[in-house]
Amino acid sequence: MHRPAQRNQREQYEQDVQGDRRPSRSGTRLRRVLVCAAAVPAVLVAAGCSSDSGSGSGGDAKQQAQKQQTADAKPSQSASPDAVKPAAYATLPKPCAVLSAKTLGDLVPKGAKSGKQGTSDDAATRSSCSWSSLQNNGVKGSQFRWLNVSLLRFESDAARGDGNKLAQEYYGKQVREAQSVEGAKNTKSEPLPGTGDEATAVRYDLKKKEGAFKQETIVARVENVVITLDYNGAGLAGERTPDPDDLAKAAEKAVKETLSAVAAANHDGAGAGSSPAQGASKSASPSKPASSSPSKGASASPSKKASPSASASEKS
Repeated sequence: MHRPAQRNQREQYEQDVQGDRRPSRSGTRLRRVLVCAAAVPAVLVAAGCSSDSGSGSGGDAKQQAQKQQTADAKPSQSASPDAVKPAAYATLPKPCAVLSAKTLGDLVPKGAKSGKQGTSDDAATRSSCSWSSLQNNGVKGSQFRWLNVSLLRFESDAARGDGNKLAQEYYGKQVREAQSVEGAKNTKSEPLPGTGDEATAVRYDLKKKEGAFKQETIVARVENVVITLDYNGAGLAGERTPDPDDLAKAAEKAVKETLSAVAAANHDGAGAGSSPAQGASKSASPSKPASSSPSKGASASPSKKASPSASASEKS
């Protein structure tokens, strides 16, 4: 009765001792479970690595996109604070040729051909010309006229700023100087609309030993160029004093011609026959940066203003 049971027990024992050469179903199933259980962590680790790798690639792409957006948001080099826009006008006209023969004949009838160019170390940056006229009327005396046109051009500079801005500052300085001449009486100032980008006319009376002088000064700016026009007159040796309104009209005509000459010298399409105010207000093609510094012209007027009385005394 017990022999089969003993044989089965012995066989089971032999199987266990011999390394389970004939595994039972339950043993096989158990090993499969253990193998699968051991494989799960490896799968999870592999999946985790794969997930990290994917998220890293996505993170790199996102970072690259953010860097690109940041780069696009940054201002370009041309828009940096150190960058300045090139000045509109690159040169100046010949100062003694800015006015027509007719205009000179009206303003300085006896000196239309006597234009004297001022000295300058850079004619493309600063220049000037002056004319004087003494019209002798015999026993009635004589009429004296003196005209001076000064031009100063500013260049854009990374250290000092935009040429237009520098010209605006100098324009204001010139107007203030004209308004505060020593010994001037009855000083009046008024803007001149339609004359360049901005213009101011200053008139005053100046008493000298030769006579009573009427002075008209017009300061005008177009882009990066400032024009200072001085025109005065006096009746000498008993001749009548000139009408200040006549002097003002003549000076305004002359400054507009000068503005047109500046535009024409820079190929701005404004010639002698075009409207001075319109032609000079247009922007010219940008100039090439020049090596000379505009600061030289900003510290002082382009030419020394001759004393009206001194000029008159030389002619009388």
